[in-house]
This record gives sequence, C-alpha cells and structure tokens, in this order.
Amino acid sequence: MYPAFLGPGRQRKINLGGSTTTKTQEAVLDTVRAQREQRLDQRRRAESAHKIQAWWRGTSEARRVKSQLKARFDAQNDPPVIWTRLLVVAGLLGPFSTPDAGSWLVLTRQVSVLILKDVAATPKSPQARNHLQVLSALVSPTCPAAIRIMGYLLDKGLYPYISTAIRALDDKSAPALPLLCSLITAPFSIFDSGSEKYSGALFSVFQHILTIPRLPNRLPLASLTQFAGQLPWASLGNIPVSLLVQVTDLEAKAHLLANMVVFIPPRMQALPAPAVSTYLEASASVLASLPPDGLEPVSKASAVTSWNIKEDSDDSDSEQHVQKAPAPPPPRLKLDGKTLTRLQTVVSPGHIASLMAKTSNNPGLRVQVFRFFLSLSSAWPAKRDQVFSSIVFSPNGSTLIKEVWRGWVRRASLGKRSRTGIEALRDPSNQDLWPPLLFLVDTYTHSLRTMTDDEFFSTGGARSSAVRSQPLLLDEVAEFSKQILNIVFPLYWNEDQMNVREDSIPGLPSMKWETARDKLTRCLKAIHARDSRRKFTPEDHWLMTSEIDMQSFCEAAIFEERNLDRTTDRTLSKRQMAYISPRLGVLNNIPFAIPFNVRVEIFRDFVANDMARVDAPGPEGGAVGYHCTIRRSHISKDGYDTLNGLGHKLKRRIRITFIDQFGNEESGIDGGGVFKEFLTSLSKEAFDTDRGLWLATKQQALYPNPHSYARESHQLSWYRFIGRILGKALYEGILVDVSFATFFLAKWLGKQSYLDDLASLDHELYQGLLFLKHYDGNVEDLSLNFTVTDNEFGETKTINLLPNGVNIPVTKENRMQYIYMVSNYRLNVQMKQQSEAFFEGLSDVIDPKWLRMFNQQELQILIGGTEEPVNVDDLLGNTVYGGSFNEDHPTVKAFWKVLKSFDQAQRCAFLRFVTSCARPPLLGFKELNPKFSIRDAGSDNSRLPTASTCVNLLKLPLYSNEYILRQKLLQAINAGAGFDLS
Repeated sequence: MYPAFLGPGRQRKINLGGSTTTKTQEAVLDTVRAQREQRLDQRRRAESAHKIQAWWRGTSEARRVKSQLKARFDAQNDPPVIWTRLLVVAGLLGPFSTPDAGSWLVLTRQVSVLILKDVAATPKSPQARNHLQVLSALVSPTCPAAIRIMGYLLDKGLYPYISTAIRALDDKSAPALPLLCSLITAPFSIFDSGSEKYSGALFSVFQHILTIPRLPNRLPLASLTQFAGQLPWASLGNIPVSLLVQVTDLEAKAHLLANMVVFIPPRMQALPAPAVSTYLEASASVLASLPPDGLEPVSKASAVTSWNIKEDSDDSDSEQHVQKAPAPPPPRLKLDGKTLTRLQTVVSPGHIASLMAKTSNNPGLRVQVFRFFLSLSSAWPAKRDQVFSSIVFSPNGSTLIKEVWRGWVRRASLGKRSRTGIEALRDPSNQDLWPPLLFLVDTYTHSLRTMTDDEFFSTGGARSSAVRSQPLLLDEVAEFSKQILNIVFPLYWNEDQMNVREDSIPGLPSMKWETARDKLTRCLKAIHARDSRRKFTPEDHWLMTSEIDMQSFCEAAIFEERNLDRTTDRTLSKRQMAYISPRLGVLNNIPFAIPFNVRVEIFRDFVANDMARVDAPGPEGGAVGYHCTIRRSHISKDGYDTLNGLGHKLKRRIRITFIDQFGNEESGIDGGGVFKEFLTSLSKEAFDTDRGLWLATKQQALYPNPHSYARESHQLSWYRFIGRILGKALYEGILVDVSFATFFLAKWLGKQSYLDDLASLDHELYQGLLFLKHYDGNVEDLSLNFTVTDNEFGETKTINLLPNGVNIPVTKENRMQYIYMVSNYRLNVQMKQQSEAFFEGLSDVIDPKWLRMFNQQELQILIGGTEEPVNVDDLLGNTVYGGSFNEDHPTVKAFWKVLKSFDQAQRCAFLRFVTSCARPPLLGFKELNPKFSIRDAGSDNSRLPTASTCVNLLKLPLYSNEYILRQKLLQAINAGAGFDLS
C-alpha cells in the first residue's frame, strides 16, 4: 500500500544504502523548474481532452438534431414562423460554395417564397419584419446566391405579393413598410441594367406597384424618398407600353397615371429621350383607354361648366333643339379624392410647360407630345379648354402654332391636291403626320375662339398685342384651310368606304376617323366664319365643284332626303346625317363646299317634297287648309289668336281675308298674294322694337330682348309664334324685310357666340374685355370678380358666373376664362329661353337640317333676300304679257324705259307693289312663281296702275305718253294702300 495522497505512480524513492549526496543550489532550482513545466503540460493535455470530448458530443448531437429539423422542414407542416427558425437553427444559410450548394439553393429559394407568401398574407403580424429581414439578407448583393434567389422570387410573383402586402397596410408606421420598399428596389442593384430580369422587374413595378391606389400616401417619407430615388426612371424606355396597358385593368390604369405624375415630372428634365417617350406613350395610352370624363368626380362629371361650353353642336350626336332620350352614362371610375386631386397634375400648366420644354428640340418627342395632348383632350373633355388654354395662351403659344404649321403640317402630303382621296388618308406611311395636324387643328381652333376680327385680320405692321395674337399670316390660314378641306371632304363623301365610326387613324389607334373629322370640321368652319365676315381667301376657295358633278349631287341629295324616315328625320344629328347620306353629310357639315345657288335650289326642292307630303291624302295630309280673317288694325293680335295654335299644321295652305278700318272685307281672292302681304305686314309689327320682344344693334340687326320679363311664359309663346310665322315665310319662299344679328342667327344653326360677336351687342363691354385681355399690369388691381350685373327697370342685380363668383378674383391666370364667361352670358345665357322658344316655333315648319346647309350670312339672305340691286333686264327677260300687250307694244316699251330710269329705292318699291316683296328672288326672276306678267287695263289715263300680288301681275292702263305713265306708276307704288288697290 502507499499513501492515498500520493496516488498511483507517485511513490517516493528512498535510498536504503544510507549514503548521502550533496547538491548545489543551482541543481535544486533546475529540478523544481522542470517539475513545474511537467505539471503545466499535464494540465493542458487534460483541458484539451475535455474540449475534444465536448466537441464530439456537440457535433454528434447537432447532426442528430439537424437531421430531424431537415425532415421537419421538408414536411412543411409547421407555420411560417417555424420555417424561419428551422432555416437558422438547421444552418441552411451556410456556405453556397460547398459541394452541396445546389441543394442549399433549392431549399433557400423555396423558403424565400414561403416567407414572401406569409408576409403578403399577414403583413401586420409581429413576425413580418423578421421575415423581411431574412429576405433582405438573402437578396443582399453580399449574398453569393442573391441573383439566383431574386430571379426565382421574380418568377414566383415578387411584386404581386409586395403589392398585396402594401395594400393591406393602412398605417405608415407599420414596421414592414421600409423593408418592403427596400425589397421593391433590390433587383435594380443585383441585375445588370441590360438584362431581361432587370427590364422585367421594372415592368412589374409599373404593373403592380405603381398601380397601388394612393401609393405616395401609404409610404413613410424616408421610404418614399428611397423608393423614388432608387427606381431607375432613366430606363423607362425598356418598358413595352402596349403590353403594360393591355394587362392593366381600368381603375388600375387611372392609379398608374396618378402615380406616374407624382414621380416622373419632377425628373423630366434629367430623363433621356427614350424614357420621356415611354412616359408620354404610356400616359397617352392610359388616357385613351379611359371612358370620357372618367377622371372627373361623379358629382361633376355630368355637369357642364360655363367655361367648358361646346364650340358647336358638330361634335355631339344630339341636336340641342331636339328632346331625345338621355344616353346611358359612361362607366364610372371609383377613384378616391386624393387620386383625383393628384390627377389634376396631368392638366396643370406646370406639367404642360415642362413637357413642351423637354420636347422642344426633339422632333420625335414632339410627335409623341402631340399624341399625348390629343389623348388627354379626348379622355378628359371637361379639361380640354384648360389644357389648350395653357398651351395657346402661354408665352410661347403663338410660336408653337407657327412651329407646328411651318415645321410639320405645311410640308406634309396630307390634304395636298396631288394626294387627295381615301387611300392617301389611310396610307400607314402617314402615321407621324396626323398627330401634328390634329394638334394644330385643336390649338388653332381654341385660339380663334378668343381672337377678335381685328386681331385675326391684323397685317402685322404694328408691333402690338393684337398682332402677336394672330400666329399665322392670312395667306397661311388660307392654305391651311384648303388643306383641311381636302381632307374633310373625302371623309364625308366616302363615309361608307372609310368606316369612320370603327376604323382608326394611322398612328393614333385610339382615335376614330369620326372624331378626327369633327375636329377638322370645327376648325374649318371657324376659319370660314372669318372669311364670311371679311373675305381673305381666293375666289371659289371653299368650293369642291371639281370633285363632283353638281347636277347628280342635287338629284341624289333630294332623293336621299325624300327617303329618310319621316318619324326620325328631325332628330338626326350632323354625324348621323353624314352616316346615312354622303350628300346630306356634306350639306349639313361643310355646306360651303357646294355653291350657294345650288344649296338654295336643294332647299327649295326639300320644301317642295315636304309640301307634296303635307298635301297628300291621309291623316296628316290633305289639301284642306285654313281660312283666317285678319283686321288690318290688329294684324299681330288676330294673327296670333288664329294661327299660333296650328303648330306644324301651319305648313298647309292659309287663306287670308283682310278687314279694313271700316269693318268691311277687302276684295281679292287669296291665291297667295294676300297671304304674302299678311306676312310682310305681320313681320313689321312683330319685329317692331317698340313692342319689347326685340332689340336692335347699332346696325339695326335684331336679337331677342334679354330682360327677364321677355322670359315670361306669355312672351315666350309670342317668340314661338313669330318663329312659326317666319318659318312659314321661308317655307313659302316669301322674303321678309327684317335683318337679324349674326349671333342670333348662329343659334338657329345650333352654334354658340363668342367674344367677337359681343362688339355688335355691347361695344363698351367688348372694348373693356379687350383691355383686360391685353392688360400688362397686375390684373388683380382692377378688382374684378366672376360676376356680371344686370340693370332692369332701374334695379341692379349681381349674377355669379361661377358658384360663389363674387369671392373669386379675376387674375392673370384666369382672365381668359372670365372674358369667355362674360361673353357667353351676354350672348347666350341671357337670351337662351327666348332663342329656344323662337327656334321651337321655327322648327315646327322648317326642318332644322335644311337650315344647316347655310351659315349666318347666307341664312339672312334666305330670309330677307339679296342686297343686290333690282336687275331690270333680268325682270324683262322673265316677263309674260297678257291682253293686247306684247314686248313690242308702245306702252310696254314706255314702261320698261320708265322702270329703268328709276333709282334703286323706286325699283324696290315697284317690286313690292307687284310681288309684295321689295327684294328680288335669290336666284333671279326666273325663280319668281308665277312669272311676273303685265296686261292692259283699259285706256283711262286717270286710272292708276294696279297689281295682283298673288299672281305677280301688273295691270297697266294704256297711257298716252311716257310722262303720264311715270307719274301714275310712282303714285301707285308710293301710295301704301292695302290690297284693295288691286
């Protein structure tokens, strides 16, 4: 045994021999040192053994646990939160450079998609942030497998899942939002900018992220800044726009547009041309796919503001004077207020100015921006005026119109005489010519609306604001109008071949031929109206007689009108008329392409056809007319009482018996002449300005009294009656000696009146508005607001032009709107009810589409005859003789000699004496029916000549000499006697 404290192997050595050894001190120290080193080495060995044992036990346990976790992960029976723990604990984020890297990648991509799905399903969960952190680590540029993992995520719907998550988060402080924003932009730091994945990611951002409603309002400011700064806006040119629009639903397109105008315009000037082109194309395509007024709030979409007034009824499928069933409303977009407000950026002057500035030096981008504005005005008609006002009235507005005309349109082959016809219009090689042409048409039409005649006809000699307002020279306007006419005419004439309602214009797939034709027609008519007031185009500039045979044109037009459905022909719009008949389409939309005398002949034939229908046997026809007794002292009252209730039956034959001042019936059988005298006498009283229904301009042209009492029901009934009577005169071909103001005649044709028409109505107001238009100072110093004042019977009333207009000041920015609205109120609003009542009566007798063949000036000629002097030679050549008279009879020769010696006033008096009308027929005396005739009336020199106006007959005694004949004829024509003189 040995002492326990020594332990085994530690026995002390004892010398039994008894001998001793003496050691030095140094040797003792060496021995002690060696023993200490030996003990330390033993201790290290023991510690290493413990570590190896611990490692071995840990490694063995880890292998066992990892094997269990992998089996559990592969089963995928646990919630996603456990997947993350399994991923970390099991060490699946280990190196991808090992021989097992492929397996690691497969597993990691799977778990990344599972995590993404869980985040999309529960973005508000506490684990969402942890999950996103794992995803961020997986797709970090420092991760060797980031490219392959991100590519897999993109294929499995990365952006749709992110979009779902963001849409579900309604709190900006949500912890997941910053990580989601980082994940959106992650692909653009991983993939090469030229790669397919890069372009696909950018496409998906536009398709799924930028279509999120109110996206900028959902993101924290820091994340929004990061998102906007890291998206590669300069690479927009790689996005296939047509596919983007195709795969995006209707409301998502509106949100896409709203989000694009938040992020892209501030970066506009720094973007390369392809990116700007894509932005314009995408915006235009989105706008073209939206329903009209789809971007307007529901409460405002159906309302027409005073500023947004249609230039003409040409672009409407309904006539404003005909009551029709309302069309079903277009589909409405359910857009929130913030989105609608943000969309206002699209039509803001700043956005428009930035587009024009960015594209100014790039012809390709210029065409794109033209397409954009055309789509914008079509998709958002309520903003059309605002858009084109921003363009036209900008400092460079006139320069832009010159640029488009001289740089594109004038040089284009469209509308040139050598390139007319439908094939030239359809030519796909012209696709880049249409946007500049239609953009110029829109801008120039808008410019004309507030351009006075003085400005339009300015020669440019003085450098004034008026000169600068006219962007084109008059010869350029003439050339431009001819170019438009050469395009418009084939579009009407070849309506069926062009399929204008269905086919689109080359280069503008969203615009139908019909829409373009309306734009071109509106501009053409605006230019023609200026030319009608003051000629500046060459002779026959507007006529297309070389394109068609006039005789066959007339016959076909009459045939087509005769065959229209009698129950619907009065409700047909100009568009519908063009669709039914090319001839009627030309006559109703561009009538000036046909000579005036041809149109008058067609009008007379239309009336003749209608007369035949009215006189035909049947419930609505029959030759039976009406007999009326009229007191000469009460022509208006008796006429109103007896004829007003007839309505459209006034077309039938009306026989008049006059009662003189003594209560006796005047002699004479009414073969038409007595009725003609009744109409001319009635017109004198009805249009007398002292009666209060009509007022006269300084040129003595009449228009309805705008005062409120003229809008009372009884007064409106009188307007209807007067309209019917005037319609009867037109129907019978009886000229009435009355002149109407052109702005009132425009209402007969369904047109609005504008600033230039105000000069004849209120010259002082007109000058004041011109002063405001060209005022260079601070407009607000003038202290104007959106109101007008009416003075009636000494009482002043303030009228708001806009809701709460009294509190809306007129500024430099909105002064054109103010000018437009004041003009509109004075010319249109104040006399709207009176004009509509008058036209309601007129259309009882005259089909509105017949009148659309003429402009205001021509309509006045149709009503009151030509101002041309009485042509005695023409009358002589269309005269028949009766009794003993013939053209060689001495009295007949003396008569013609005397008549030729009369001045024009005397000739007109004679004409009224024998025909009841002081003006010659429109197409000459060959149109007088029956022909003017002269017969002898005995040889009594004391007897005055007499006339039967019903048959246009002059009964002339056989006077002994020329002097007596002259005196008696002058006495008769100036006597002013009634029909009894015959």
